[in-house]
Amino acid sequence: MTVLVLGDQLTRDHGPIADGTSDVLMVEATAFATRHAYHPHKLALVFAAMRQFRDDLRETGHTVHYHQVETFAAAIEAHFEDHPDDELVVMDPPSYRGAERLRSIVEDAGGALDVVENDLFLVTPDAFDEWFDGEGSGGEGTNYRHEAFYRWQRRETGYLMDGDDPEGGEWNLDDQNQEAADPEKEFPDPPRFDPDELTRETVEWVEETFDGGYDTTVKGGAWADPEPFFWPVTRAQALDALADFCEHRLAGFGPYQDAMLDGEWSLNHLLLSPAINLGLLHPREVVEAAIETYRERDDVPLNSVEGFVRQLIGWREFMRQTYRREMPEMATANLLDAPHDLPEFYWTSETEMHCLSDVVGSVRERGYTHHIPRLMLLSNFALTYGVEPAQVNEWFHAAYVDAYHWVTTPNVVGMGVFGTDVLTTKPYASSANYVDRMSDYCSDCAYAKTETTGENACPFNALYWDFLGRHEDDLRNNYRIGPVYGHWDGKDDDERREIHDRADEIRELAESGDL
Repeated sequence: MTVLVLGDQLTRDHGPIADGTSDVLMVEATAFATRHAYHPHKLALVFAAMRQFRDDLRETGHTVHYHQVETFAAAIEAHFEDHPDDELVVMDPPSYRGAERLRSIVEDAGGALDVVENDLFLVTPDAFDEWFDGEGSGGEGTNYRHEAFYRWQRRETGYLMDGDDPEGGEWNLDDQNQEAADPEKEFPDPPRFDPDELTRETVEWVEETFDGGYDTTVKGGAWADPEPFFWPVTRAQALDALADFCEHRLAGFGPYQDAMLDGEWSLNHLLLSPAINLGLLHPREVVEAAIETYRERDDVPLNSVEGFVRQLIGWREFMRQTYRREMPEMATANLLDAPHDLPEFYWTSETEMHCLSDVVGSVRERGYTHHIPRLMLLSNFALTYGVEPAQVNEWFHAAYVDAYHWVTTPNVVGMGVFGTDVLTTKPYASSANYVDRMSDYCSDCAYAKTETTGENACPFNALYWDFLGRHEDDLRNNYRIGPVYGHWDGKDDDERREIHDRADEIRELAESGDL
């Protein structure tokens, strides 16, 4: 029997490899890398991590059959030509119908495939289904509620629990984690890992092989000239990055986890979602390292570690399960019938909106921003602008180094642009008020944060009110956003018409590249 190790299952400590199987099959398929306009750092990360893992396995006595081919099917066919009596075993991939596609490819090549549980998550599909479909699950009809799931997971894992109660007496300390960061405050630099020879060769190979995939005139020269590659691509590097986070950034993570600062792309964030999603780190060991640090040090507050734990055992696991249950409908959902194309500046960063220019610039440079720019700037603009959800999802999938379809689809379609209401109870729409409160972007912007109409009015303001006006029939009775309509009711017909005209003008400016 041979273990088929996929590019997001790079672990020796979990799954079939951990059971002692010595033969391994890995496939590096270039066709995968041309499906979207992927950021070069994302491609370099995946391929470098796979090659590093291959060499690590060989050094530890494994026999690794490593195929560098155009298509995955070609590698499987070649494997069974050389090993006709072999059987493959693989951990269940989290992507929709991933196991079905793999089994079809293997069977077409005359082989057999055993799909086993994916051990790289904390919650199994069966456990989630039993909880959600049972009494007291927190589900309301077909809707999913993260807070109920999170509390269930706290009880199941015992993390930050005091008997049957949450440590500190509260489940969620989010109200302590919404401070705006002072621009004068210094944040620790995250670790950057100098590529070794193998990683350097991989980065150069990506640049030479896939240049047409991400540096195209169609996408406005997307991802041209990113900064040097620095992401961890081995387990040792990932463990070093985890230790660095616990030592230098965990204590300040909580208060500023929602903050945004001009030019500060990392703040106190973990930056290990790429390594976790590749399998180099298990979410359990990451959470337990943070909790251990909290236990050992007086300077790490409960709100910091609770906010961190909530992201991993709560939100990440919740996204995986809602994606699994709601596909394929979730991928094409468009609840509000958003009709517009994604503006070109998402690829180029060429806009006078200071916040979006800086954030897209960060994506272009390194394929990363933390979760608040993703939700409250990039997704918020797309939501109120009216971008078709599938286009936003494709951009996030291509642009971010930690993005996979199971990650982006519920986060972007479900939460970011309200393409479906099975996941969230309201659209996360906001005006410039939120951006100004949580960042320093507005103080140095060509647009006026206090103006709604007029040529220098912040686009977020007119788009926000235009969004509420256009979707009044859908949203007025929403208990979370409905109260805002009291302000809409206070605007007369002339003001509403000016708002809609300004929103139309913003769309025209974005389409022409002049926003």
